Amino acid sequence: MVSVFTNGRLRDGRSVDLTVDHGRIVAVDDHGPGRDALGATDLGGRLLLPPMAEPHAHLDKALTSEAVPNPTGDLAGAIDAWIAADERGVFTYDDMVARVDEAVRKLVLNGVTAIRTHVNAGGGAGTWHLDATRDAMSNWSDRVDAEFVGLVHTPIVGPGSDDNVAALRACAEGGALVGGCPHLEPDGAAAIDLALALAGEFGVPIDLHTDETLDPSMLTLPVLARRVIDTGFTGRVAASHCVSLGMQPPDVQAEVARLVAEAGIGIITLPQTNLFLQGREQATATPRGLTAVAALRDAGVVVAAGADNVQDPFNLVGRSDPLETAALLVMAAHVLPDDAYEMVSNAPRTLMGLEPVHFAVGDPAEFVAIDAPSVRAAIADAPADRLVVHAGRVVATTSTTRTIC
Repeated sequence: MVSVFTNGRLRDGRSVDLTVDHGRIVAVDDHGPGRDALGATDLGGRLLLPPMAEPHAHLDKALTSEAVPNPTGDLAGAIDAWIAADERGVFTYDDMVARVDEAVRKLVLNGVTAIRTHVNAGGGAGTWHLDATRDAMSNWSDRVDAEFVGLVHTPIVGPGSDDNVAALRACAEGGALVGGCPHLEPDGAAAIDLALALAGEFGVPIDLHTDETLDPSMLTLPVLARRVIDTGFTGRVAASHCVSLGMQPPDVQAEVARLVAEAGIGIITLPQTNLFLQGREQATATPRGLTAVAALRDAGVVVAAGADNVQDPFNLVGRSDPLETAALLVMAAHVLPDDAYEMVSNAPRTLMGLEPVHFAVGDPAEFVAIDAPSVRAAIADAPADRLVVHAGRVVATTSTTRTIC
């Protein structure tokens, strides 16, 4: 079905009309008088931007800040609070479905058309979090592309690992990405080898929580890179967090970044949650808890950014808006606005195996039209007025009225 979107504005200032057919842009024409065809969607001169993507969510935990308070505010406190609540039976299947539904609703309204969510598995709970999250997201399948990652409890190697490995295997067999936390394992290299083996067996990608610590002595990212290179693994691989890389001297950052680029690993930095969780014990010159964004990008690594947790014990706030993440990249990672927007749009799409959007003929008909004069202004003001298009059709709109009385 052919659709026409008129009077959109590209970043270079050109006003254009987009013709869309079967989810693809088939024409990009200058906007002019008489081009507003009957049935066309008038974009009202809004700025056209690639759709945003959330490459690292925890939808099963979302919106639980009130139910699961974090008394210490740090990572250990969040983990302890979550485990205690889980053991008390605070969470039910229906509750999780409802929370995931609301979290996805917020993301889509803000311009997100692709989500990768990590979901807890193992630890005696099996895969019910994954089942509930998938149930909730099935209602959004025509509005957003989704990937699921089995975030298995530790350990997955050594004593006490059998149930966790079984849960991870079940997740991968069902098409979920292989997840985990090798830096928390008794043998990180063995855990990485198992993750690669399972991903290869079931033909799924990998996304590992990696080095989420300020301790510079803990650095498993180069181990992951070398194992990917040595095994010849050809699937998609992402490493999330990679906080300790940011604590290394420049020469180490550069060498690890070179290895990561050679391995073809994508990196996902998570400023919202890591700025909240990391560095509380260091009152002087408090580190930022971010990875070595500049060194990685200089080496040619695809670096994406996500929110991680939203309004839960791991991050008490968050608007489910990637423009919030982009603003933090500008302020805390010294990334310029255009690059920051790329890190919350086309970069995560690439890591998710989706095509980037540049508003060329043949591109996916995916975009957000936002009421802002520039990318910088969009990040700075985060205007609520947005129109979101996925697979060639409008899937969300927000219009506001502001009045001074």
